[in-house]
Amino acid sequence: MEVKVLFFASCRDLVGTPEASISLPDRARVTDLLARLAEEHPRLREMEASLMVSVNQAYVDRSRRLGDGDEVAFIPPVSGGGPAGCVENAEPEEKRPYVR
Repeated sequence: MEVKVLFFASCRDLVGTPEASISLPDRARVTDLLARLAEEHPRLREMEASLMVSVNQAYVDRSRRLGDGDEVAFIPPVSGGGPAGCVENAEPEEKRPYVR
């Protein structure tokens, strides 16, 4: 199957193109696509935990199965960012969950 992949901001800079067409085995998941892209662009693995992923313009979990013709977008944090969780190094009363 073929999926269209869109790369935004720092992802686009890292990969060197705003979009690509990628062939994947049937029943592949977003995690399979990420693994494939990380083989070609190892620095993508470093930012993987901070990326938001959408399929057909809806945010999805990385376990989402892909279908032929799907559009997958990798969206890095707008400013800074890190893995989902609480603000690190904050006083206990200031620790709040991130909001997406």
